[in-house]
Amino acid sequence: MQGKRVFVSGGAGVIGQEIVPRLLKRGATVLVGDLKPRPADFGPEVIYRRGDLNAMTTAEFEAFAPDVFIHLAATFERSTETYGFWEENFSHNVGLSHHLMTLAKDAPSLKRVVFASSYLIYDPDLYQFDAARDQPTRLKETDPILPRNLTGMAKLAHEIELRYLEPFVADRFSTVCARIYRGYGRNSRDVISRWIRALLKGEPLTVFRPEGLFDYIYAADTAEGLIRLCETGSLTGIINLGSGRARRVSEVIEILAGHFPDMAFTVEESDIPFEASEADLSLLDEVLGWRPVHGLEEAIPEMIAFERSRLAKPLSAPAQLKVLLSSASRKVPLLRALETAAQAVDPEAEVICGDANGEALTAHISKAFWQMPTTRPENLDLLIEGCRSRGVQLVLPTRDGELMFWAQNAGAFRQAGIEVLVSSPVAVNTCLDKLEFSRFGGLNNLPVIPTVLDLEDLPGDRFVVKERFGAGSRGVAINVDRSAARAHAQLLDQPIFQPYVAGGEISVDAWLDRKCRLKGLVLRRREVVVNGESQVTTTFRDPAIEAEAGRVLNALGLSGPVVLQIMISPDGRPHIIECNARFGGASTTGIAAGLDSLRWSLLEAQGEDLGVHPFHRIAGEVRQIRAPADVYDLIA
Repeated sequence: MQGKRVFVSGGAGVIGQEIVPRLLKRGATVLVGDLKPRPADFGPEVIYRRGDLNAMTTAEFEAFAPDVFIHLAATFERSTETYGFWEENFSHNVGLSHHLMTLAKDAPSLKRVVFASSYLIYDPDLYQFDAARDQPTRLKETDPILPRNLTGMAKLAHEIELRYLEPFVADRFSTVCARIYRGYGRNSRDVISRWIRALLKGEPLTVFRPEGLFDYIYAADTAEGLIRLCETGSLTGIINLGSGRARRVSEVIEILAGHFPDMAFTVEESDIPFEASEADLSLLDEVLGWRPVHGLEEAIPEMIAFERSRLAKPLSAPAQLKVLLSSASRKVPLLRALETAAQAVDPEAEVICGDANGEALTAHISKAFWQMPTTRPENLDLLIEGCRSRGVQLVLPTRDGELMFWAQNAGAFRQAGIEVLVSSPVAVNTCLDKLEFSRFGGLNNLPVIPTVLDLEDLPGDRFVVKERFGAGSRGVAINVDRSAARAHAQLLDQPIFQPYVAGGEISVDAWLDRKCRLKGLVLRRREVVVNGESQVTTTFRDPAIEAEAGRVLNALGLSGPVVLQIMISPDGRPHIIECNARFGGASTTGIAAGLDSLRWSLLEAQGEDLGVHPFHRIAGEVRQIRAPADVYDLIA
């Protein structure tokens, strides 16, 4: 594996935590994708992508350019699958496997795919019985198949998908499906691990069907076997991966009793069938010349030592991701986009809508609503405590009028364990104050429209008059003469004046990281505008405008999602009107075009490496029409 680039899906799981260090030791570069937080023992040399891999893009996959793809990611339930597993299995087994191979099948770098399948595919009539058996059934790769549950069905479905792809991709990469038997290992939910944890707590064990015969394979051996299959590119199709030796449940109990002399257990009746299975390893012997080396006697002491060390240093479970959408008001599209982004990071994530108005529209739409105190300095302690009591970890401000409060108090929230997705106070002030924004543009040689307090400081005969602070559309007068400009200024609190620039107005949705580096931007035309917000907007490409917009954004010192407003004069030159240091009303269009700004913000706030989440702008364009939609709740 020296010099190979290996993508491991589900690499933070039981097998993954065994496979990753072995790959690194063999000289591979490893990208791990998993829903779980980065394991503590994964060093910086492991490239880690946290989040739902159903959201992984072709650009992400090809940016890493893997030579080898080891597909471990899966969800399962022990013994009987519950009713609720129906959707989970489809999303994280059937759908995920299909999605990842859709990304992989056309990747030019790929040479080998190893899929962690399961012996649950075999017909259970071969190895499950009404009475205990003296000898196990030795299952061969050619034996009849009939998956005994949804997990087995999902594994078989992907095996068939890989078989389907084979004639189309055989000249580029090869695939092998390892049918793994009864896995157990450190940091697992398997029955042996659960029994060890119970015994360390002094709890008695409950045992069902002690006569059962299972082929137990230790996760360390599974990892070694899968890596060897990566290295052996000649084998395609199906191969068994087990220990090759069935052991009774009663033998596991005996081994545990040797380490826990005071162990107590009871055997309870059950209506589950008696299992008697083991793997035929003839093909594994032929192809690899290798067999698993850990028996129960060697593996169980390692697992006991591991569980003891966990008790000495208890591991706290990662908290459910909770994000506060501040000033949620009527921002239903933003709410939906934030929910999608949060659940791509953590499937259990929750978005809490917050607004000072208890009758805000989102109060009736969101699953969780908080009638917040207003964002004023005197309410700082109330807001911090309100966030803490609700488990909020991240705050996304959405209104110009609150940005300075959040920016100035981000440090206080951070001390309370709450991250605010907002730019620095200096950058926020530059964007909120149109006069300061114009001065900043002049000092930095940026194409910002001149702004003055005194109309006499401007030449020309057509002008724009607006408020110095606040939304640019509030109280604005456009394309008026000097007399009308003076008259309109009398109606405003703090009027400023700008020369009128004829042309078309565009918006630029952009995202910058915490170091104020631009990750990506999307241009869109504002085709129908109502009350300052685009009701119809369409993305487009223009390298010159993109470059100039990027120059402006990099100079402003902003971070997170922002929106730049630009007037394009008939000669094609950009004239910067203003910048909103927040997610815009129609910025969901940018997300649809590939600017995954909300998910990037959440991942960055949690310390994830955004290098594995590249910006990939879609090839086509997106038109967004912001039409009202009815929402119906069924009331019993």
